[in-house]
Amino acid sequence: MDGRFIFESEDNRYVPDTSVVINGGLKKLLVDNRIKPGSTITIPIALLAELENQANLGMKVGLTGLEQLNSIRATCEQKQITFSMGGRKPRQFELGEIDALIRELAWKEGGTLITSDNIQNLSAQSMGVKTLFIEAKTLIQYDKRLKIDQYFDNETMSIHIKQGTNVFVKKGIPGTVKFIQFSSEIITKEVIIDYADEILDKAAYFPDTFIEIDRKTSTIVQYEDRRIVITRPPFSDGWEITAVRPLKRMSLEEYGLSSRLNQRLEEKAEGILVAGSPGAGKTTFTRALALFYSDKGKIIKTIESPRDLDLKVEITQYSKNYGTHSEIHDILLLSRPDYTIFDEIRDRDDFRLYTDLRLSGIGLIGVIHSSTAIDAIQRFIGKLELGVIPSVLDTILFIDSGQIQTILDVKMTVKVPSGLVESDLARPVIEVRDFLTGSVVYEMYTFGEQTVVIPLQNTDYTTKEVKPERLSEIKSIIEQYTSQSVEIVPKDRYGHRFEIHAHEEDIPIVIGQKGATIKKLERILNVKLDVNKSHNFYNSILGHLSRQNIAFHKRTITISFPKRLKNRDIRFFFQESDDSSPVEFFTATTSKSGRIKLATNSEIGDIFQKAFKDENISLFWK
Repeated sequence: MDGRFIFESEDNRYVPDTSVVINGGLKKLLVDNRIKPGSTITIPIALLAELENQANLGMKVGLTGLEQLNSIRATCEQKQITFSMGGRKPRQFELGEIDALIRELAWKEGGTLITSDNIQNLSAQSMGVKTLFIEAKTLIQYDKRLKIDQYFDNETMSIHIKQGTNVFVKKGIPGTVKFIQFSSEIITKEVIIDYADEILDKAAYFPDTFIEIDRKTSTIVQYEDRRIVITRPPFSDGWEITAVRPLKRMSLEEYGLSSRLNQRLEEKAEGILVAGSPGAGKTTFTRALALFYSDKGKIIKTIESPRDLDLKVEITQYSKNYGTHSEIHDILLLSRPDYTIFDEIRDRDDFRLYTDLRLSGIGLIGVIHSSTAIDAIQRFIGKLELGVIPSVLDTILFIDSGQIQTILDVKMTVKVPSGLVESDLARPVIEVRDFLTGSVVYEMYTFGEQTVVIPLQNTDYTTKEVKPERLSEIKSIIEQYTSQSVEIVPKDRYGHRFEIHAHEEDIPIVIGQKGATIKKLERILNVKLDVNKSHNFYNSILGHLSRQNIAFHKRTITISFPKRLKNRDIRFFFQESDDSSPVEFFTATTSKSGRIKLATNSEIGDIFQKAFKDENISLFWK
């Protein structure tokens, strides 16, 4: 018989705790005949209550414990060992004191407490209770390989297993990923549950595996370098397992960064945001950045959920799932890291914690999901005061297809925002600059109670999916509020966002008091609208007179303007070619309804008719 454990109790009475039931340690002792026939095993009623509560919450650990108890009872009958229940059911306020109730029962029974929990072991010994401490690894000899590993090879970055369909895998690296079917086998519910049970069983026994989140219908496990997500009905329409692992580990040198950026990262960047869409390569780059700072002698810590960054043992990884934001805040301030990796920033509490840590002087590298570099910054708008953003963020690195595609620099200045001219409109403006060129590409400022984000450089967008009729509709509605013509520019390929290029005098009118008008227009058109000063020279001075403004009748020509321009003198200009300057040719006053009528047989009426027949002639008004 193995002499690792000594089983001597005056009356051969044993009281197990929750840990040794769940991990199979007690069952192993019985199977190996290490508990003699005639002994008594007393199961605390508090232990049963705890397992039942966990099982009702859908936690796998509770179900495992109950299954183990049934098996232990049957084994005791075979081995002629008495199986009994003892102690009392915990009261509602005692649900956090199960271990204490189990120790109390062992003390009253005068038996030996069997446990795999070292704290429980020490606490019981301090009461004078005889204990048998069993480390799970000395009893459970598991192969660390999982059944789902059959779907991985050297090129596989993720596997996707769902009940009732085939197994699919993603192969390649960001930018060259292929989603392919692994085999024609249909995965049944029984097979996928078997996979899930194995993952959860083994995750409890190895020091480099963690059950990060265990909910009633979903579980997230960090198993060595694999992040495994298990979902169950009714949360998902069937059982599903997704396992992701880092396929390629890169150093910062392999990204081919410029000497300027290297210098920036090493000397000045302390509020770094790594942005990109899912699967773009953010985690791979963040790992490389963490190792870069670690090799420079910096103290690095991480905040993760789950802990899936594959880092050196010198780098401590904290889990948001096991610590409160307040606890993480306190620990980081007291341990004084040079840089903290925050992977990933999701909810409002995350944004608040990121901000608090950065303002406390800790260097931060945040990881965030976004479709563009500017969207990463905009996700902070509304979560904190606009003027605080440059103190929290200084460098935005946008990752796509595994490479850095955009680098933005964030600074605060006081100026008149672009598109506005009056000196009394000067205000704090956040300038977002292209790091490589130094040019300002966006401005952020408040206008009334609205936060305005203005792009200052044209960006090439694929606009073929935005129909011309839609542009005309938007232009027509906007011009009901402007004194002069506007230009509508699509800012995405699907027609969800547009920029209004308007005369500088019309910008405050389009925005409205406290942003009321622009919000109303966005609701009417069901789009997002940005407002900027017109880039067209003549549009910035003169309004373009379109065919929608003019109606030709048999004897008269009616020119219509917004009603707010009633009783106003309007000057008219014509331009014969793009190279020529507009020439003023007459002035008229609008009626109470904002209209001007001309006779078709008049000299002015003749000019209007010729202009609309000749596409090379343009008409303007002011």
